Amino acid sequence: MGLFKFIKSQALKNIDWLDDSPNTMVFKYPMEGRQIMIGSKLTVRESQVAVFMVKGKIADVFEPGIHTLMVSNLPILSALLAWPRGFKSAFTADVFFVNTRQYTNQKWGTTNPITMRDKEFGSIRIRGFGSFSFRVNDAKTFLKELFGTSTNYTTESISSYLKSILVSGISDTIAESKIGALDLASNLLEFSKQVKEQIGEQFTNLGLLLSNLIIENISFPEQVEKAIDTQSSMGVLKNSMDTYVKYKSAEAIGDAAKNPGMAGLGTQLGTGMVIGDMVKQSIKTSAPDEEKQKRGKFCIECGAKNAPNAKFCTECGKKFTKAENICPNCNEKITDHAKFCHSCGTKLR
Repeated sequence: MGLFKFIKSQALKNIDWLDDSPNTMVFKYPMEGRQIMIGSKLTVRESQVAVFMVKGKIADVFEPGIHTLMVSNLPILSALLAWPRGFKSAFTADVFFVNTRQYTNQKWGTTNPITMRDKEFGSIRIRGFGSFSFRVNDAKTFLKELFGTSTNYTTESISSYLKSILVSGISDTIAESKIGALDLASNLLEFSKQVKEQIGEQFTNLGLLLSNLIIENISFPEQVEKAIDTQSSMGVLKNSMDTYVKYKSAEAIGDAAKNPGMAGLGTQLGTGMVIGDMVKQSIKTSAPDEEKQKRGKFCIECGAKNAPNAKFCTECGKKFTKAENICPNCNEKITDHAKFCHSCGTKLR
């Protein structure tokens, strides 16, 4: 009788676990040599799963709720221990509480740069960083694949391994999608979704669910960043390059004025030539109507200027002959019966 009372006092009647840490994934209930009574209460709280293990094998799994342990709700364990019908004694088993809540804001980053081939920049090396969230989706698979025989398991125990899976998945996705560097940097949200789909199966095989993946930044080597900045600037200025050149030339004149001497003089001369050419081109292309208005006939008798279509000089009255006609385009005299100006080629008839 004394031995029976001792054994009964050592039996567990209530089994539960209060999670008091933010990163514990698995907690092994401390049995300390005690047994579990048939009829004991098992309390499994929300975001928890209780797993019974006997003889090194995973047996029954309990979802959130209060469970009264009976032969009927321990079918796998009953088979492993070969319990007879109506078994009501205490038994020995290990109980693991698995946390199924989400572990958010897990940081990741590339320890070494990822090499990618880009059609614009060639082979370049990029770095990236961000965060991800995951949770245990299949407690049995997770215990088999990762937990082993530990007494507890935290996110630190698995974070390095998960980060390596992420970085490897990003590298594979870049290689398969052949996304350009510029497109990659400007579409991080879409690329994050592609990577999440690519490596989701690897998490599933571990009993985990990759619930979220965020790629916060993709950085390029300094030379590539400068090339991107230059390309962006050229794209902005492509429709106003003339204005930009004029502005920079005027700015150069101002700088040269502050720098007396031969170097400053050379800069002024060079810039002046550029500005002169630009002004000439501007006058030539922007004011053709004004030039045409200035053209006319000059009287060979008195030198007075007349309208292009004048038949008599308004100053001395001399009649203009065909030989004295003036080209309306370049003001050159044209010969009688000429169909084209001999100087500029303008069609006359």
